[in-house]
Amino acid sequence: MIASATSYSIAVVSSVALHLLVIGALLINWQPKTERTVVQPKYIQAELVELAAVQKQVEPSKNKPAVDKAAKRREMEKRRIAEHKRAEQKKAELRRIAQLKAEQEAQKKAEQQRRTLEEKQRQDELQRQRRQAEQLRQQQAQATAEADRKSANSYLQVIQKRLSQQWSRPASARSGMETIIELRLVPTGHIAGVRVVESSGDEAFDRSVENAVGKAAPFTELQGMEPRVFNQYFRTVKVSFNPEDLRL
Repeated sequence: MIASATSYSIAVVSSVALHLLVIGALLINWQPKTERTVVQPKYIQAELVELAAVQKQVEPSKNKPAVDKAAKRREMEKRRIAEHKRAEQKKAELRRIAQLKAEQEAQKKAEQQRRTLEEKQRQDELQRQRRQAEQLRQQQAQATAEADRKSANSYLQVIQKRLSQQWSRPASARSGMETIIELRLVPTGHIAGVRVVESSGDEAFDRSVENAVGKAAPFTELQGMEPRVFNQYFRTVKVSFNPEDLRL
């Protein structure tokens, strides 16, 4: 700006000086050449105007690059901040997705563990119930077997007593003799068959045993027996006869 003002001032002073010279020449009747008196001031004036115009055009151009650079820097900074913000948002979204996925996996694992535990508990309970049912069944079976055994013994005593009452020992009976017979019975108490399993060696003794069986039958008391007891104990019954005692 100072250089422009100085140039402009020099041009003005030069113009004024030229005008004074022209006026002075006219006063002393000096006739200058037309080309110099007319053209030179216009040339100088035109040059001054052109310089002023150039100066005005040049001045804004000096500050424009600085303004553009600052604007570009600001724009770049805005873009950088925006990109950084988008990157942070993306990272946060990825972290949120990862956390959500981890929570879902944890829930799924916990659910599987819960189901596994429940299934194990269910299986354990079923196993316990089966063991308990088996124990109860065995206890019931043992109780039933014991009751059946006692019932069978009572019926065997009836048969033993009836046979003892009907057996007449022969005169040939001696100590140490023994005859074992097998009775095949039916649920009505009737005898379906008699077989000598082991003979005493004395025909009269063996025949007396067979006669006692024929007199004692039928054993009608067996009609009140439970079928399972009859099938287990009384389909066949072995009876031992000896002179000292009668044993089943």
